[in-house]
Amino acid sequence: MKIYNKRAKFKYHILEKVEAGIVLTGAEIKSLRSGRADLSESFARITNGEVFLVNAHIFPWIGTEKLADPHRQRKLLLHKKQILNWQGKIAGGKLTLVPLSIYLKGNLAKVELALAKTKAKFDKRAALKKKVVERDIERELRGRK
Repeated sequence: MKIYNKRAKFKYHILEKVEAGIVLTGAEIKSLRSGRADLSESFARITNGEVFLVNAHIFPWIGTEKLADPHRQRKLLLHKKQILNWQGKIAGGKLTLVPLSIYLKGNLAKVELALAKTKAKFDKRAALKKKVVERDIERELRGRK
């Protein structure tokens, strides 16, 4: 099951992508297997040389006795060189780390993390107009066949 951050490509220009591991509890893995997570308002933060996923909502598993905080910070597993490289880029400009998706690869949970730049309001409008035009062209092509 792959859970996407649907707002990420609308809000940001994606510059670089990387796959990172994520530290989760057993109940959170069960929730991910059933597709119960939301990445819409989440982002990643680098603190003390470690990367943490913030605001990712993984719904609590129903069968657990002890309910964990669904919004807790979760540690992401990256190589030290990648962290230092991205930390330098973030400090140099108006860039942020955004999770694009979270998925299971074998028995491991992975996060597709992107270095992104915020889109301006007119860029978002242009993207919506382009989408409408492409949809109209598709509709016309289907109607002619």
